[in-house]
Amino acid sequence: VQSIPLRLNEPLSLTVRGEVYMPRAVFEELNAKREERGEALMANPRNAAAGSLRQLDSKIAAERGLDIFVFNLQDGNLYTDRENPMSHTEILDRIAELEFPVLRDRARVKGASAVIDHITKLGELRDGLAYDTDGVVIKLDGIEQRTVVGEGTNSPKWAVAYKFPPEKKQTKLVDITVAVGRTGVLTPNAVLEPVRLAGTSVSRATLHNIEFIREKEIMIGDTVTVQKAGDIIPEVVCAHKEKRDGSEREFNMPEFCPSCGEPVFYNADEGTATRCTNSACPAQLSRSIEHFASKDAMSIDGLGPQIVEALLQNKLITDAADLYSLTVADVAGMERMGEKSAENFINAVEASKEMGLARIIFALGIRHIGEVASSELANKFGSIDALFTATLDDIKEIGD
Repeated sequence: VQSIPLRLNEPLSLTVRGEVYMPRAVFEELNAKREERGEALMANPRNAAAGSLRQLDSKIAAERGLDIFVFNLQDGNLYTDRENPMSHTEILDRIAELEFPVLRDRARVKGASAVIDHITKLGELRDGLAYDTDGVVIKLDGIEQRTVVGEGTNSPKWAVAYKFPPEKKQTKLVDITVAVGRTGVLTPNAVLEPVRLAGTSVSRATLHNIEFIREKEIMIGDTVTVQKAGDIIPEVVCAHKEKRDGSEREFNMPEFCPSCGEPVFYNADEGTATRCTNSACPAQLSRSIEHFASKDAMSIDGLGPQIVEALLQNKLITDAADLYSLTVADVAGMERMGEKSAENFINAVEASKEMGLARIIFALGIRHIGEVASSELANKFGSIDALFTATLDDIKEIGD
């Protein structure tokens, strides 16, 4: 990170904390080059910065044009002949004198109204900044006051983060497609004309279910407003009926599963879900194996959607249990999977055997059984055999 000084201009010993980021212009240039080479595009500047820092080769990280804002003195002395300043503002000013990059748009204000005014000012500047930001951090300036206010278990009581409202943009809803999840739920998804939103190009957004579409009165061909929930997940906020020209058309959920062709089922008493009735549906199988291998379940490193699809298409597995019968030779024969990658994959499968009962129960993907319920079941029954032979009364004894 070129803006970090290799040597201080004074003989001091200190530790500072900062946040590394990738400027927007650098991110756009990096993605343009990746597109020319036919490589996958980076999702957003935040992920690109994190991925760059994790590179084992520091030369690659150095080429990524990363920058940093130093925002705190963690330890040590800023002077050789006197104590550190007693305000955060003075500390940052001194850190800047030592040639560390610090945020220029910070301000010391007094009173709630002045805090709100500065947040408003920064919100108006947001689109013109050289970097992405999703909010403002408000800190008590006096160091002694911070000591009095204290800290909670996980965070200081003298600081709080304010998040900006999600950025909204209008675009055209070109089509609605339907995806099938691991429990058979059919989820409609909006296909959008690409629009730049919160640092990335957005071309798809979930529409949740048919009730959501009806409630928002969304039609295929509509001009819609989209935002990113939590600056991460794209969602459709509303449709603009006043911009319709008569070419728009109503969307209805399919009568048959788009994956297996079997009839779908809607039960209003069960909520808003439309489900595929085929337990052997390929899409359900694929999603269920992905869930089985996910980080919070059996945590099989490297078993993502593409590998799952390849294993199924090559008829190497028919369910999650088959993963434990695979050999290096089986996997190495697949496209884009060499000997070393195959060894790493089989080792990851083997390591997953140590994950424990709660993880196994969660990995099975039983409806309504999440991580907490899986842990409760494991604590209650102690083994998978005891769980499978449990009676309704046995299970009802468990809290919640």
